[in-house]
Amino acid sequence: MSRTVPARVAAAVGVVVVLLAAVTACGGSVEEEDKNPEHRSFALHGRTLTVDSDDSALEVVAVDAHKAGSVRVTRWFKGSVLVGQDPRVTWEMKDDDRLVLRMKCSGFIADCSAKYRIEVPRGIAVRVEADDGSVRAHGFKDALSIRTDDGSVHVTDVTGPLELRTDDGSVRAEVSSRQVRAGSEDGSVRLELEAVPDRVEANSEDGSVSITLPHAAYRVTTKTGDGSVDVSVPRGDSSPHVVSATTDDGRITVRTAD
Repeated sequence: MSRTVPARVAAAVGVVVVLLAAVTACGGSVEEEDKNPEHRSFALHGRTLTVDSDDSALEVVAVDAHKAGSVRVTRWFKGSVLVGQDPRVTWEMKDDDRLVLRMKCSGFIADCSAKYRIEVPRGIAVRVEADDGSVRAHGFKDALSIRTDDGSVHVTDVTGPLELRTDDGSVRAEVSSRQVRAGSEDGSVRLELEAVPDRVEANSEDGSVSITLPHAAYRVTTKTGDGSVDVSVPRGDSSPHVVSATTDDGRITVRTAD
């Protein structure tokens, strides 16, 4: 006797559930699952580097050069597609100074993730342009700019001019930069300055803004559409140290470090 239609449907559903479980059961980070990451060095010409990434987590660090004029990249990747083309990742240096990182992962029950650690020689100004993925960076003395459409940004140990922006995610920085601009359309912004800055601009459309500063007098301006404001740093209308904090919906805190 042939199986009834409901029985065949139930069997098909059971297969899908098993397949889904197989894809999602791992649950670990890409670094935990990819025990043999790939390494590659790219020649870099000039004093600037743009990192162009579409769907990966990034860690960008300034290091003493392994080799003059080169960027060293480590890549972790895991991916599976049950129905569709096999997932793949690509990396290449374009126009001598643009590192392009791409991941293709589409089909029925597609599950992919990638992470890159990018080691940049000291003395190089870096710009990061990411469509989707968190970005971490540290160790830079030269200009650093990070923009991601969807992901958090966290920067430490930076002394050069700093610009951070995410459309969806939090922004956090513990730095000694003299010039800082940071913002999020949907997320909190938290800045901890370890040296007296010349100018700090922090804003969020939907999230709190917190700025911690070394002891000094500051020319502070704040604006919030819906939230409290707490400014406890010494203030001076003629101070050369300018701080601006704005948010449409959230609390603003500007305080002196303990």
